[in-house]
Amino acid sequence: MFFLILNSKIFNFRIMKKFILPILILTFVSFDNKKSSFEYPETKKVDSVDTYFGVEVKDNYRWLEDDRSEETANWVKAQNKVTFDYLEKIPFRKKINDRLTEVWNYEKFSVPFKRGGKYFFFKNTGLQNQSVLYIQDHLNKKEKVLLDPNKLSKDGTVALAGLKLTKDIKYLAYSIARGGSDWNEIFVKEVKTGKILKDHIKWVKFSGISWFKDGFFYSSYDKPEGSALSKKNEFHKVYYHKLGTEQKEDKLIYENKKFPMRNYYVSVTDDEKFLIMSETESTHGESVYFKDLEKENSEFVKIADGFKYEYKVLEHSEGKFYILTNDNSPKYKLVEVDIKNLEIKNWKEILPEKENVLKSCNIKESKIIANYMKDAHSKVEIYDLKGNLKTKLKLPTIGTVGGFSYLKGENMAFYNFTSFTVPSIIYKYDFKTGKSVIYKKPKINFDFENYETKQIFYKSKDGTKVPMFIVHKKGLKMDGNNPTLLYAYGGFNISLTPSFSVTRLAFLENGGVFVMANLRGGGEYGEKWHLDGTKMHKQNVFDDFIYAAEYLIKEKYTSSEKLAIQGGSNGGLLVGAVTNQRPELFKVALPAVGVMDMLRYQKFTIGWAWAGDYGTSDDSKEMFEYLKNYSPLHNVKKNGKYPAVLVSTADHDDRVVPAHSFKYIAELQSKNKNNKNPLFIRIGVDAGHGAGKPTEKIIEEYSDIWAFLFYNMNVEPYKN
Repeated sequence: MFFLILNSKIFNFRIMKKFILPILILTFVSFDNKKSSFEYPETKKVDSVDTYFGVEVKDNYRWLEDDRSEETANWVKAQNKVTFDYLEKIPFRKKINDRLTEVWNYEKFSVPFKRGGKYFFFKNTGLQNQSVLYIQDHLNKKEKVLLDPNKLSKDGTVALAGLKLTKDIKYLAYSIARGGSDWNEIFVKEVKTGKILKDHIKWVKFSGISWFKDGFFYSSYDKPEGSALSKKNEFHKVYYHKLGTEQKEDKLIYENKKFPMRNYYVSVTDDEKFLIMSETESTHGESVYFKDLEKENSEFVKIADGFKYEYKVLEHSEGKFYILTNDNSPKYKLVEVDIKNLEIKNWKEILPEKENVLKSCNIKESKIIANYMKDAHSKVEIYDLKGNLKTKLKLPTIGTVGGFSYLKGENMAFYNFTSFTVPSIIYKYDFKTGKSVIYKKPKINFDFENYETKQIFYKSKDGTKVPMFIVHKKGLKMDGNNPTLLYAYGGFNISLTPSFSVTRLAFLENGGVFVMANLRGGGEYGEKWHLDGTKMHKQNVFDDFIYAAEYLIKEKYTSSEKLAIQGGSNGGLLVGAVTNQRPELFKVALPAVGVMDMLRYQKFTIGWAWAGDYGTSDDSKEMFEYLKNYSPLHNVKKNGKYPAVLVSTADHDDRVVPAHSFKYIAELQSKNKNNKNPLFIRIGVDAGHGAGKPTEKIIEEYSDIWAFLFYNMNVEPYKN
């Protein structure tokens, strides 16, 4: 699946043209946020026009879509210079950076998992750019480093993207991403000796690694012609790689030449009897097949198709597949499917659909660990394979449970629990006693007892009740003068649940109120909630967000002079759209890696896969007009009295290509040269859509974000 979540990437600029755009870098004469206007680099306009259903639409900044041109590179340098000249003059920017560095410096652990009788986990000592993979003989034995991604690059910009151990833990296959790109490369390491084998697989994307016999399955595209970071991704293929051979010798397992814009993700069942293949053409809905690995040259057999529903094959046991699906069950159910009787009418419901959304299931041996979601927070229940409830997990507060890892042969499991003011705590659960004990708890230089979290429900424009979490210091004065950050996403069936962010602490401890709204378009209440925020219903998402802001102002948490909004990817689109629709409602807008050109998004990399949520400008005149009416790029107001805007993107973002943000900020600056608030873009280098971003770059980025936010709200942090 290709979710637009806040995870970044960037692109390489190569000289492709003989004529170089002159650089017009204009710095500020003085640093005064109350000046009547700001000076921005001049962005040239070109005569580019597209015609949709007889309607001509200008695209003045089409040239910024060329991520390999010297012109674009020079424009990026000019924009970054103006932005960083501004940021560097903010007097408390370094204080924020110092505090973030200090509070970030604590040990972080992942949930351990067991394989081949050994234990594995990730740990970060504090400020390491990337977390390190360790191996242990026993949980109480000293750990050893198995793979240190920090050694893959000097600046931490090469990140681990995925890994898989063989059953006998002889080999570790791992994928890496360079500079935050979605493109991966696969390597193989011998666990006992630490030797890196000669196997090297390139052009891997949206793929797992699944061992079988003396090799593994993976998915990839052909090497792209043209820009690897913006060219449309087509003709996904499944391959099998045999250890010790060249990639050119890999066996093609599956391709579909009739449908170039479909993707294929494969996995091998734990018993290594079947290869499961998921076929997708959007970000939700799929077809699913299996291939019998015990029969040579067996064909793929369809379990379910149609791309309307989700089908996640979780486990195989004694001729039965256990599948999590929303097929005619918008809030999901768990079913048992007999391999010899695949018709849906023969499927047996193990966990029927309930009032709460069944977010995920872990099935190990005779246990089902069901993670439900009630009003956007976790409720965990444990069943046997017949669907009989055995117990419910007791949780410390409203929060999110994840990472369940079953310890085979020990009747134990690990899981983590987190919330807004609860850093990720790892628990060890005993299935016999039904009790959880803390296994690892982080030690952070922050007094969490002084803060509180509450969940409220407000009414949107059409009367829909929408949940919202609010986090702040205890004893908050409701005087409308609190700096407040409203964050949301609202799309792709993605649910926002309570989670901990160390970057957020610098905001909270300076009197900030953090708010997260669970808008329609997400998955918090199942498929209907999701669909009510898609295609011709997308305005519902924007209305939900606007009404959240108005609620906060009405209830005197804040005011328009102290309210900031933030969102990334699809959330960046959200921020861009509502800033155009209600610019006077906010003081600061922080759209990150956003989808800003709704008429052309499908023409780049994996953008076509988002059509299930958005529709495209080619679908119909009605769809074109709907998209054009909210597209952030196409609805920038002239002299619109915009709030302070800091757009964030990155040069290796090949999920939402940075041209979206480039064109949007160029249009915003061009039409609002006399705006009293700054309109800037911050373009990261050797970074992408967010995943794998090194610690150092995250601290730098959030130091700039908080400095920009506080300065434009006339709030001085860390006064003492």
